[in-house]
Amino acid sequence: MARWSEFASAEPALARRVEERFGIRKHKTLATLRKDGSPRISGIEVDFADGELYLGMMPGSLKLHDLERDPRLAVHSPTEDPPPDNPRGWAGEAKLAGYALEVAFPQTPVAGGRRFRVDITEAVLTYLNDAGDRLVVESWHPGGGTKKLERQ
Repeated sequence: MARWSEFASAEPALARRVEERFGIRKHKTLATLRKDGSPRISGIEVDFADGELYLGMMPGSLKLHDLERDPRLAVHSPTEDPPPDNPRGWAGEAKLAGYALEVAFPQTPVAGGRRFRVDITEAVLTYLNDAGDRLVVESWHPGGGTKKLERQ
């Protein structure tokens, strides 16, 4: 696992592009594991601050209960459709996988709300190549560096 700042130090250009994809809209998608091990997806907001990636949870939410039981998660950036006049102009999407670690937070917007830092095990950026004819998948893993795969 790595903190966001460790990823950003190891691969600053990739981290900047991943954060940019997460910043295009307010709402992202969080995947957690239910009690029976099946996946749950939920809407979430993320916050990149002070070299960390944070999630906020409403008290009593199902996603909170999932993370209390099993801290593994995945977060998917918002996506955008390609411009209507340029189907090859898709800007891409980002995904992160890791673990939620609760942190103290002096004030939350909702009474009883909780805050988690995300330590990442994987960062992925998917986009089209310059010609717009191949999908590019860049991935980073702590201790494993970055890999780039292109496919049609």
